[in-house]
Amino acid sequence: MTYKKVGNTDAALRRGWHAVALSSEVSTTPLHVKLLGDDWVLVRLPDEDAADAADAATLTAFVDRCPHRFAPLSAGWVDGSSLRCPYHGWCFRADGACTEIPSQTASDSQSERVPPRARATKPWGITEEAGIVFLAPEEPVADLPDLSIAADDSFLHGMLEAVRARVGAGLVIDNFIDMAHFPYVHGATIGTEEATAFEDLDVTRDGFVMTAVGEHPFPNHEDPGVGEGIRPLLQRRRLTYEYRAPFLATLRIEYVEAGGVNVLHFLVQPEDEHHCRVYTLLHRNDLDGDIGRLAEAVAFETKILEEDVVLQERYVDLTLPVDPTAEVHVRADRPSLEYRRILADLLALA
Repeated sequence: MTYKKVGNTDAALRRGWHAVALSSEVSTTPLHVKLLGDDWVLVRLPDEDAADAADAATLTAFVDRCPHRFAPLSAGWVDGSSLRCPYHGWCFRADGACTEIPSQTASDSQSERVPPRARATKPWGITEEAGIVFLAPEEPVADLPDLSIAADDSFLHGMLEAVRARVGAGLVIDNFIDMAHFPYVHGATIGTEEATAFEDLDVTRDGFVMTAVGEHPFPNHEDPGVGEGIRPLLQRRRLTYEYRAPFLATLRIEYVEAGGVNVLHFLVQPEDEHHCRVYTLLHRNDLDGDIGRLAEAVAFETKILEEDVVLQERYVDLTLPVDPTAEVHVRADRPSLEYRRILADLLALA
């Protein structure tokens, strides 16, 4: 039987914001990235009137293809305030307009010197927040998540190393919003045999955004109070998941006994049919400003992610079924089921 499913390169996914690079990776040296099977070039083009080009540059993205002979613009270079194609030297400014075609002569007419179709193709939008560059090929169905916590001085902020893996973006986000796998996939970190049943989560939906809220018991290995005998290892935490189509998710964790808040932003870049890049941002206000403890927290979250990726890479079929009859669902799957409904609605827009 054939079921509706979503893969890494479905056309409908163009209607969303996607993480495509770290801000630190994008400079005046063109950067090639892949998204949904398409090639893009990211670059910072110095502003024409800026006194200091390093301090005044426009984050820019084009389809990685010159309109002349389809040469990769990512092989080119920045010349003044434009990106120059490496093949025939055509130049494109930040808005995509062609500013120079070296092979044309002064005797050519204006339309011959710069044909109307001589434009680099831009996405619907490109922006950067909290050290991540986001690109929307077409008008997105949902806004970016609120990343303003990255500027909150009451939190320490960390970022896991971006991970590239042979995984399905839909499956990876589904794994992130699923709690029932904790005791089995994460037995060495956040899972515990004492907590295999989970209470119902309160699931709500607003357009292409879903929120799920609930509490569950977990072994709090990070709590210094456990070693001091102040609190038991098995504690409770309140989880608030927010999912935004197609592959952006946030988890806010509030520790009931130990106190404090841990916020994770989980962003998946579907590069091609078989590969994704995963970005994770971490914000903690319960580490007493200790950078060493933050490093430990990043290492701990990295181990959790590695546990997930090991299993996700074992999947043969990297697509996610969005037909509710394709899989067997139970009460604990309510967030995952609503997530599938959202993706099904997104596919229906294509």
